[in-house]
Amino acid sequence: MWEKIAKGELRNMINSMSDKEAAEISDAYGTHNYKPLPVNIIRGENARVWDQAGHEYIDCIGAYSAMAHGHLNPSIVRTLKEQLDNIAVVSRAFNNAEVGLFLKGLAEFCELDRVCPMNTGAEAIETCIKLARKWGYTVKNVPDNQAEIIVFEENFHGRTTTIVGFSSEPGYKANFGPFTPGFKIIPFGDIEALKAAITPNTVAILAEPIQAEGGIICPPKGWMTQVRELCDQENVLLIWDEIQVGFYRTGKKFTYMHEENAVPDLLAVGKPLGGGILPVSAAVGKNHVMELFQPGDHGSTFGGNPLGAAVALAALAEFETGPYKTRVTELGDKAIARLRNANLPAIKEIRGLGLLIGIEVQDSVDSYAMSHALVERGILTKETRKRTFRLTPPLTIEDDLMMDAIDRVISAIQSVS
Repeated sequence: MWEKIAKGELRNMINSMSDKEAAEISDAYGTHNYKPLPVNIIRGENARVWDQAGHEYIDCIGAYSAMAHGHLNPSIVRTLKEQLDNIAVVSRAFNNAEVGLFLKGLAEFCELDRVCPMNTGAEAIETCIKLARKWGYTVKNVPDNQAEIIVFEENFHGRTTTIVGFSSEPGYKANFGPFTPGFKIIPFGDIEALKAAITPNTVAILAEPIQAEGGIICPPKGWMTQVRELCDQENVLLIWDEIQVGFYRTGKKFTYMHEENAVPDLLAVGKPLGGGILPVSAAVGKNHVMELFQPGDHGSTFGGNPLGAAVALAALAEFETGPYKTRVTELGDKAIARLRNANLPAIKEIRGLGLLIGIEVQDSVDSYAMSHALVERGILTKETRKRTFRLTPPLTIEDDLMMDAIDRVISAIQSVS
């Protein structure tokens, strides 16, 4: 194998491998922390992907919102190739023009002050946690090791041991303890429960504006503004996790912008920031928190590398110059309307905003059979939290292709009802 790869024959090896062989080798040599559907994707273009046998699919999961620009967006791919002719990775111990432009560009895009670059969404959340705790001890004067962060039931912020420790999903936590203390879990969207949970040691409130992994759960209207007002009253930081729901996924630049006066102190971003090509994430925030980090407080070997910075700048440029806000809202409304007008008894509820759509099926529906019915009809997605099927296609998906996807979803639901 190694000789072939060294000779540049990797692509030939991949192209000659059957879908069955690809599945078998992953099963034999990989851990079983995923249970993939029987599809071996080898090529993609915008919202379409193809398997080894040449079957075409509509990608309606979009790598959990990471493929906002579509597969292999030409502008982002061009930037990647140009950057590879110069430099890819250097230590943050040195200055780099690409990284500097990325920090400036992302701060301005987010309408905040400073950026701490990372790679994955979980790293961005961990960065926000560290910043909030340092603020609590050095600014709010919380007693040492007593800082509390309030989080919410059905949350999903990542997979590190610290983060799964404050999940309310038993499967994420079983056999992985002991967990990091300092987190308080309360019901999502309940402002009275939030008021009651705050103590003098509360340093931050960490929430997703819409809980994507939790099943596309939307809070009551006005809740985000209420949270911001409560943080101001109680001297508590507000952290929005927009890793899955940001970057126009719901029709606004960020989901918290659907309400007035809900601006965070810290914002965790990722997934679409890498343009569907590289892992790029960041903690972005206001000066009064971000300036607390001193040399040695935090770092990342690959976080803020020139290649990732250039790709992220191209991804942001696409967002800034494209018609994302208007078309995502209009297309999402059309898709949700068609689903609702189908009047399918197997559907318990349809929830969503923009191109973040959740279809919760009745308990009587076999979700495993539903997943396979979707694949048979050329739709790639999976359920989240067991009964809600998520539609998060590339934001660049053509209108007619999106409606075709919705019709196929309806057909799949009908077949298993």
